[in-house]
Amino acid sequence: MKSTRLIVVTDTYPPVVGGAEMDTQRVSAELMRRGYAVSVLCQGGAPMPPLRNWVDPQGIPVTILTRTSQGRRKHVVFALRVAWQLWKRRNEYDVVFFSMFGLHLAAGLPVARLTGKRILNKVHGSTITAQVAQSFIGRLELSWMAKWSSCVMVLNDEMVEEALAAGIPREKIMHMPNPVDTDAFAPVSADEKAHLRERLGVSPSAKVLLYTGRLSKEKGLRWLIDAFALAAPQAPQAQLVLVGDGPIRADLEAQAATAGLGPEQIRFVGRVPSHEVVTWLRIADAFTLVSPNEGFSCALTEAMSTGLPAVVSAIPANVQLIENGVHGYTAPAGDIPATAEAIQRLLNQDSRTHMGLVARQRVLDNYSIDQILERYETLLKG
Repeated sequence: MKSTRLIVVTDTYPPVVGGAEMDTQRVSAELMRRGYAVSVLCQGGAPMPPLRNWVDPQGIPVTILTRTSQGRRKHVVFALRVAWQLWKRRNEYDVVFFSMFGLHLAAGLPVARLTGKRILNKVHGSTITAQVAQSFIGRLELSWMAKWSSCVMVLNDEMVEEALAAGIPREKIMHMPNPVDTDAFAPVSADEKAHLRERLGVSPSAKVLLYTGRLSKEKGLRWLIDAFALAAPQAPQAQLVLVGDGPIRADLEAQAATAGLGPEQIRFVGRVPSHEVVTWLRIADAFTLVSPNEGFSCALTEAMSTGLPAVVSAIPANVQLIENGVHGYTAPAGDIPATAEAIQRLLNQDSRTHMGLVARQRVLDNYSIDQILERYETLLKG
């Protein structure tokens, strides 16, 4: 029996860092391992390789459709080339999986419809659907999705309501969390943790609160640093470690210095190779994500899978993962005193390790690769 053939269309793709990008690559790779034929169309430019046809480290064939275009022109060129690729390769695929919104969706949807292919869409963030609906092109895309897509995948209950408000029929909306590789993201023994800390230059006695991801405004990191500065005097040996880079790193470093946080209290690691992220998770005592808006955080579920409790903002995407007092603590987004109290409470709590194990079990029970890919396979066979 011939396997289902998919073209995945996504604006950005790893090594671009982000939850949507990681999810697209992880799902594509696992579908290939299960016998599906998968190829990806995406934009180029740094940090993507300067190639047109590339096989990524997971063995997925990727066609990079823009390499030198800049600004608005880049999106227009990408959209036109997506439409052309979908038409030119119409005998090479059965399903088009649009992983992100963008001008390419307006160009690609009619071609996929014209060629009679099955259409799948995934929305990767809360409020995105409402933002898209504010433009004429966005409303057109949503209208076509409502009529032509077999399924519109969302990440949380809030996004279900947003999709309904945008006119997507309820029967086409499917809850599809991002999967976690629970074997790769797993805790280690106390001895191995001590060894890793020595390698990374982290004190054996430090209570490490870890953030991994992009250092950008929308992640609420200014709130995090202010809250940590407030909590640190009441949490002996607490150290905030930020793994990642981004446009506000210099501002955050200046903010930390102004708050009197020295290198023993806050550490900016910078960007690390993707395979090293789990090493930092394994040396941490707790995780944190206090952003005001998320869809379904891969970083948070990876931390939970590694056995870490977390301090998170009490937004729908996070509270579906972290039950307050069970898997960590929640605080209203932007509430610095409440976030500081949650940090202090978690880092000083003797049951922190147990909370982390409960957090890992929640991921094992609900968000492992096998469980989520079963949903994809059911969808593709339906």
